[in-house]
Amino acid sequence: MKKLIKVLSTVFALTTILTFAGCSKKTSASNTSTGDSLKYADVELGKTGTSISATIKLLTHRTDMLQDSYTGVTFAKYLSEFNKLYPNIKVEIEGITDYASVSLLRLQGGDWGDIMMIPSIDKKELKNYFLSFGDLATMEKQIKFATNWEYENEVYGIPSTGNAQGVLYNKKVFKQAGITKLPASTEEFISDLKLIKEKTNAIPLYTNYAAGWTMGAWDAYLGGSATGDADYMNNILLHTKNPFKNYGDGTHAYAVYKVLYDAAANKLIEEDYTTTDWEGCKGMINRGEIGTMVLGSWAFTQMQGAGPNPDDIGYMSFPITIKGKQYASAGPDYCFGINAKASENNRNAAMIFVKWFTEKSGFAYNEGGIPIAAEDNNYPAAYAAFSANNVEFVSDNPAAAGEADLFNALNSESELNINAGGNLKVQQIIEHAANGTKTFDAIMDEWNKAWSDAQTSENVEIKY
Repeated sequence: MKKLIKVLSTVFALTTILTFAGCSKKTSASNTSTGDSLKYADVELGKTGTSISATIKLLTHRTDMLQDSYTGVTFAKYLSEFNKLYPNIKVEIEGITDYASVSLLRLQGGDWGDIMMIPSIDKKELKNYFLSFGDLATMEKQIKFATNWEYENEVYGIPSTGNAQGVLYNKKVFKQAGITKLPASTEEFISDLKLIKEKTNAIPLYTNYAAGWTMGAWDAYLGGSATGDADYMNNILLHTKNPFKNYGDGTHAYAVYKVLYDAAANKLIEEDYTTTDWEGCKGMINRGEIGTMVLGSWAFTQMQGAGPNPDDIGYMSFPITIKGKQYASAGPDYCFGINAKASENNRNAAMIFVKWFTEKSGFAYNEGGIPIAAEDNNYPAAYAAFSANNVEFVSDNPAAAGEADLFNALNSESELNINAGGNLKVQQIIEHAANGTKTFDAIMDEWNKAWSDAQTSENVEIKY
């Protein structure tokens, strides 16, 4: 498997979010100064902090891992392994299903415990809430995607795992449909969906419309997957006039979203998209009742574990080719942040836990994700098709100096919320396509206007 060739976006946004609830129940220090706190690189697992006794609190969106999980590895199993090394650091976990609507309120209210997955905030706010894991130069030697939550040369977040963006598919369904080669263009993909409808009983493309948050997954392909350019998301897009236009070569945002529109317009999706079932679809694709789903690689192991046919689940790159080569956007999942206002004892306990989770838990591999430790290149089976087809991972470069929060500003002003829970706009693509109420070009024209108006409002220089 190729190594990642770029660093992650400073504003890689999340379609779903986590949070932590409550405060620690037991501490041995009340000092809230961060000057004496451990840094990530200071921690030598099994040696550093063995005398620490603390109870720390972590709140997560992974409610599926509280009592059961599709991978068979629950939080209880991870914590049991952690406590073999650190028996006196207890980690309490609370699961929250709707993190996106709660996380910012909890963060701003201060009642979120010792560790949280950092929600979508302006980078300038990071130091007000979170402890630095270390300076950027040091952290880039420790972890992948170090720039994701970096501000003023300090790193405030460490990913729980990394994801590549592609398409889930059922290998047996593809074989039944007579598909012998994975699609490399959007036209080939739509043709394959038509074959699935014609020759099998499977739903060609399952949209997961009703879940809402799953619709935001389509935003994740606009950078590396659709352009092959690590600078696109955080630099070029911000300064591009009409970025949703048709480039005429099957690339960029227009090509990504048109796949969804064409699939809905040609009745290659669920018969009634308003009644989709997120939990139920996992077993459906495992049993061969679904042909494809557009989701990040994090979903791969969930679909494998949802039924008796794990080997039928495949993962391929999004069907766009740029000058003869395919790319896949890659970046971090939710990132751990440590409460800068927790006691020194709890900050140190949290730092130890995050490092153990990153380097020793095996979580990234178990979840079918990209490993986070810098020297760990143990990629799981989810990426076999990427390797076989020489797909190159692309992680977004940071924004230019002084523009770290510009993407967020344009997102908010335009109300498009790209990679930030912009589910409604994607749902509307399905609605208009299925009902014939608006052409795809009309939708893209509206998005171009919204983006252009936001650029004007923010005094953005148009360069492209």
